[in-house]
Amino acid sequence: MKRICVVTGTRAEYGLLFQLMKMIQADDELQLQIIASGMHLSPEFGLTYQQIEADGFRIDKKVEILLSSDTAVGISKTIGLAHISFAEAIDDLSPDMIVVLGDRTEIFALANVALIAGIPIAHIHGGELTEGAYDDAIRHSITKMSHLHFVSTEEYRKRVIQLGEQPSTVYNVGAPGLDNIRLMNLLSKEEFEVSIERKLLKKNLLITFHPVTLEDSSAEEQFQYLLTTLDKLENTLLIFTKPNSDKNGRVIIRMIDDYVAQNTEKSIAFISLGQLRYLSALQYVDAVVGNSSSGIIEVPSFGIPTINIGDRQKGRVAAQSVIHCGNQSDKIFDAINKSLLKDYTATVNPYGDGKASERIFEVIKGSATISLKKQFYNISF
Repeated sequence: MKRICVVTGTRAEYGLLFQLMKMIQADDELQLQIIASGMHLSPEFGLTYQQIEADGFRIDKKVEILLSSDTAVGISKTIGLAHISFAEAIDDLSPDMIVVLGDRTEIFALANVALIAGIPIAHIHGGELTEGAYDDAIRHSITKMSHLHFVSTEEYRKRVIQLGEQPSTVYNVGAPGLDNIRLMNLLSKEEFEVSIERKLLKKNLLITFHPVTLEDSSAEEQFQYLLTTLDKLENTLLIFTKPNSDKNGRVIIRMIDDYVAQNTEKSIAFISLGQLRYLSALQYVDAVVGNSSSGIIEVPSFGIPTINIGDRQKGRVAAQSVIHCGNQSDKIFDAINKSLLKDYTATVNPYGDGKASERIFEVIKGSATISLKKQFYNISF
């Protein structure tokens, strides 16, 4: 049996990989291996490996790498520890292929390990731009270490080829996040309210904000602009989801906790909503506010606006329902008010039809022995 190792370090990434993992698990010719690492194993971030197990998966390796630090030094040390720890796990599992998604620092380390070990990598969500964060450079670096590329739009396919990858290895499959929208039985409004132990109000906003790692202003300063804006809103429930273990992420977590403690009647916060509750929430909130990739990729499928703050997602393909604004309070306030006056129910999502996992699965299953010797694809200028 062909051993396919899926590596995940965060709750969001796992949610995007879920449908593909189910398909690999159910196939008689493939053996699913799972490595859970990073935030999944941290009590601070909700011990989300438990959700993986509750979903019926067996985790083959739990790889502890996360330090209790979100400084530049702490993140760099975590990457170093990830190299050492992943090297041992991969050597023990000896997979035939490794599947990774996105641009996380631990996935960057894993790709290094796989490259040195001579194991082909299938990379999902390559070719994208996020000019406001160093994730951009990490994502492109993972592309250069990978052998199969599954991108979410034609523009991203062209960019991966521009990076020198052979066109025959680059597949425009759409975004896996849309698969869950199509396949999951989402919660009713009453079920969702029970799950968050709170009644929805006349207006409801879902807020997901992450530090912008290449900005001059601090994460604290940026997030304070947003909180100042939210203070001006009336009869509006604010549903916060906390950031990942990014550089300077803990200051945002502290600020969310402080804000909710002082505004209990109109706000609530979660370490992780999980895919089911998060997607269910999108049925009932009036807008999503912040700078998360989900606001660009998944949210447009629900016909509601995304107020995308700052440059963290700068460069991504975006639907007409995505409203870009600066991170100053007055600009955020204007963007929220304008977004709530317009109907976005006819929005067309540029990220596909919700069948990405099926396409990825078919390519992975049908791939014969993959040569590790890649030839650079030159584009004539």
